[in-house]
Amino acid sequence: MVVQGRRDQLLELIRTRGFAALPDLAGAVSVSESTIRRDLEYLEELGQAQRTHGGVFYTGESPEFPHFRDRQQTHWDKKRAIASAAAALVEDGETVLLDGGSTTYEVARLLLGRPLQVVTNSMPVANLMASSADCDLVLIGGNVHFRTGVTMGPFANAMLRDLNVRHTILSVAAVNQRGFFNSNILQVETQRAMLAACDEPVIVADSTKFGSSSLSRLCGLDEVSRLVVDAEITSRWTDQIEQTGVQLHIAPLNAEQNKESA
Repeated sequence: MVVQGRRDQLLELIRTRGFAALPDLAGAVSVSESTIRRDLEYLEELGQAQRTHGGVFYTGESPEFPHFRDRQQTHWDKKRAIASAAAALVEDGETVLLDGGSTTYEVARLLLGRPLQVVTNSMPVANLMASSADCDLVLIGGNVHFRTGVTMGPFANAMLRDLNVRHTILSVAAVNQRGFFNSNILQVETQRAMLAACDEPVIVADSTKFGSSSLSRLCGLDEVSRLVVDAEITSRWTDQIEQTGVQLHIAPLNAEQNKESA
């Protein structure tokens, strides 16, 4: 209980500050820096913090949007693997646009601390990235979806028309032969504006989304540059995606992740 209580206290300190230096944390909880490092390693494994030179960033859940938080936990092992592969596509110094999906939030966690210009319509992503001095952050305005903290609608779309980014990384609710789908019509309209604002559109989708459908069609399979999926995608779908000419990136699920999801 003593150890867990200290880790809870550390996490709250990091959450409220956004970024905290190791000596400050050690002084706040009256333990050695070596103990702090072990605690931070534990928090990092949980996805709640990310260590960097001289300190640690908060990368935990956004408490204001419970629906978003609950969706983060679904197929987390797959999302984390996909996010790692998607983040590797982004080069330091470039501009990347992230939507408000739970998988793209995992991408944002992995981009934290890198020198980037990040554009987003997600309040949780913006809250995360605002803690990094290396990030030039642009938040898209508009109508805020109360359950997810995502901005959408005509104001968001108008702002996006004046922007240009290297990569747009979008998450979707469903994938089938007709293309990519999401459940919110206003969200899909804003995502279409995001696609139009970029040089290389990237879709991130876990293998459970394939073969299903949702309310509103975003675009066809061949209208994006890259698709990042986890290793449980079927060979039937890999063949179909490759026939469209889209670059398919398959993210492996490592042994540690498989153990967590069992």
